[in-house]
Amino acid sequence: MILLLTTFTLIGLIMINVPIAIAIGVVALGGFALTVGPDSLYDMAIALYAGATKFPLIAIPLFILAGNLMNTSGISARLITFVTALIGFVRGGLGMVNIGVSMVFAEISGSAVADVAATGTVLIPEMKKRGYSRTLAAAITSSSASLAIIIPPSIPMILYGAIAETSVLKLFVAGIIPGILGGGLLMVVTYILAVRYDLPRAEGFDLRHVWATFKQAFWALMMPVIILGGIFSGLVTATEGAGLAVVAALFIGLFIYRDLDLGVLRRAMLEGVSQTGVVMFLVATSAALGLFLTQAQVPQQLAEQITQVTTNPLIVLALLNLLLLVLGMFLHGAAAIILVVPVVMPLVNAVGIDPVHFGIMVTLNLAIGQQTPPVASVLITSCSIARAGIWETSRANLPFIGVLAFILLLVTYVPAVSLSLTELVQ
Repeated sequence: MILLLTTFTLIGLIMINVPIAIAIGVVALGGFALTVGPDSLYDMAIALYAGATKFPLIAIPLFILAGNLMNTSGISARLITFVTALIGFVRGGLGMVNIGVSMVFAEISGSAVADVAATGTVLIPEMKKRGYSRTLAAAITSSSASLAIIIPPSIPMILYGAIAETSVLKLFVAGIIPGILGGGLLMVVTYILAVRYDLPRAEGFDLRHVWATFKQAFWALMMPVIILGGIFSGLVTATEGAGLAVVAALFIGLFIYRDLDLGVLRRAMLEGVSQTGVVMFLVATSAALGLFLTQAQVPQQLAEQITQVTTNPLIVLALLNLLLLVLGMFLHGAAAIILVVPVVMPLVNAVGIDPVHFGIMVTLNLAIGQQTPPVASVLITSCSIARAGIWETSRANLPFIGVLAFILLLVTYVPAVSLSLTELVQ
């Protein structure tokens, strides 16, 4: 009863355009006041503070800042030039360049919205010039950007790891195969559509040009090596790796490419502060709501009720996917993680689902949610750059969403796809 009342109240507030973070805070505040009394408001204040100050969460503003620095310091532009020289000769090569750059950018920022902002502003206008419809250009950019939360490092994985008390490093490793597989299949779909619509090649292949652009992009390409090498080798934690990403972006932008001056740096930092404020306010209020639901024993009751019906992990996985897919259509990724994970983790543990396996499922569901209206934060950002309609772009995006859905089903029912590499991590 408490879960239903909380859900309907939250959805009602969101539907009347109350900001999600405020809606969550109001529901948590009302829940504490009605069930425990005014004295419980002290608990809410503590929950707000504790929810936003967990050490792993420090990585979020740092990765956001690193992504903004890449956008403003010429790093992204050099990556695009190199990947275009490398694979642009294939039919539909510019679409594949979009996907390839997103895969590289994903290894630095961990944010799909940052990916769209970095690649879309450069590639979408060029794709439209080369004969891509604005809807197809927006769809390719949007769907490939969601690789940024699947390929490590990933901000949603950091959030999930902090809430589920699961190794962030193992989550990062578990995302490698699904992310690469997803990128490869997106390129296959792009090629098929390119043949169907007779789309041009971006440019001819010239080994000397590839070498020249590689030299220009060398330090940009070294950023994923530095960040992921430090994390996977155990030299730094995921949070320290985020700090390393900022330092690397600053050093490369200031002293190597020299495209980063104080004015540009100021804009990048202000944008990073703004984005971080939104995310962390959402994290804080969601933590308070999670505390209320936990004290009301809602997660335990939900787990008990479902396990009375079935303990078959395959059925439970299907139900969890359905829940996450629906919520992903209406909630931003951070809100969905912080609201759902504390509630369902007792159920996940009760039926013996590996928390790392479930974390990759959550991430893939969120990647699909970023592409499905009405919220669809990444799709909307891409459409605004391309000046394309959301629903028309959604239709063009269906084959790419199908790829993400296939990867989700593969990961769900073949756990080895995500877990095989985690055995190498202690």
